[in-house]
Amino acid sequence: MSDEKQCEERQTPAAAGGEVTMDKIVSLCKRRGLIFPSSEIYGGLGSTWDYGPLGVELKNNVKRAWWQSVVYERDDMEGLDAAILMHPRVWEASGHVESFTDPLVDCKECKKRFRADHLTTERCPECGGELTEARQFNLMFRTHIGPVEDSASVVYLRPETAQGIFVNFENVRESMRRKLPFGIAQIGKAFRNEITPGNFTFRTREFEQMEIEYFVKPGEDETWYDYWVQERFAWYQRYGIRAGKLRLRPHAKDELAHYARACVDIEYLFPMGWSELEGIANRTDYDLRRHSEFSGKDLTYFDETDRTRYLPYVIEPSAGADRATLAFLIDAYREDVVAGRERVYLALHPALAPIKAAVLPLLRNRPEVVEMARRLHAGLRRRWKTIYTDTAGIGRLYRRQDEVGTPFCITVDVQSLEDRQVTVRHRDTTLQDRIPLDRVEAYIEEKLESA
Repeated sequence: MSDEKQCEERQTPAAAGGEVTMDKIVSLCKRRGLIFPSSEIYGGLGSTWDYGPLGVELKNNVKRAWWQSVVYERDDMEGLDAAILMHPRVWEASGHVESFTDPLVDCKECKKRFRADHLTTERCPECGGELTEARQFNLMFRTHIGPVEDSASVVYLRPETAQGIFVNFENVRESMRRKLPFGIAQIGKAFRNEITPGNFTFRTREFEQMEIEYFVKPGEDETWYDYWVQERFAWYQRYGIRAGKLRLRPHAKDELAHYARACVDIEYLFPMGWSELEGIANRTDYDLRRHSEFSGKDLTYFDETDRTRYLPYVIEPSAGADRATLAFLIDAYREDVVAGRERVYLALHPALAPIKAAVLPLLRNRPEVVEMARRLHAGLRRRWKTIYTDTAGIGRLYRRQDEVGTPFCITVDVQSLEDRQVTVRHRDTTLQDRIPLDRVEAYIEEKLESA
């Protein structure tokens, strides 16, 4: 492999940078096919978003990285994909029918609606008008099964994925012959009829969760709780989020859910301030006990070690796939100056990057160069998401790929026809390596594995 390295003239990020705002992120997402407003041609639908061609790759890579770390790299975890629609008694047992509510007030003048617990004054924050008395508003979406819409056909779109795990605890344990401690991991959609969604994809009514329910012996729960807090905090840094942008915020006693012994939020410094990225809770035996009572099924566990039977305690790390994707996007956003021109790029961890490599023929009017580039691309795309593009000058092509976080741009030029070598340009540094054509796949694999 050649040691030849070149670099475009590059100034420090401070030379062109500025504050990372949500407006910049939203603009980039729309411009480069990451995230679009849902139903945009009809005026959109509030706080709903569609992941575009590159956004779906990014979000899938986030979910894949999570699944890799919590399922494939562990010996104590099983996967699950439970149905969105569940028996309505599930939500009675879980307490959602009775208590999954927010206090709601309306302005009598401008008719806008607010959460009462988010207001700091007794009058409307928009127009100063008089507010109605607070009333409780259930956050679950109701729908009906079957042709007749009556009370007997009511079901709910699940407001969380956790209950699908709890009701399958015995199925998974028995079929996979698991002993405690072990966990069940799931990625799936959930729905909450939020009163005040907003901040782009941070809070939406339709979202995706990445949840673990980790079942442990009572008395060992505090140790496992501490373990999972540290494990999940480290995961975000493993995939590139800077430590200074993360913090742990333990819940005060008056914040805890009635069933929780402890809970801590992993918070990220979003443009709107510190906000929850993931929560880790010690849910005690509340969930299995409630489902055992409501279903009449024995969900206790027989511990062969000490010949005792008990309801397992549960440690729950619950992350949002949409929030994680947004945090990775924001944290990767960079601005600098290259060759005298301002550049925007996403310093995404290569495992998360939507496109791993772009193959660029330097001369699109030379058939031999184009053919070599296309053959190279055909080989690489069998392994990774790659693209071939020749729709602009090389400088503009580089910037397009930088802006969507592509770690490697591979240029095929006239010299490549003679020496069978190509130029690999690195996104963050703009350094360039000249390497043999037949080494490109191995080179990219080495770089991805070492990231």
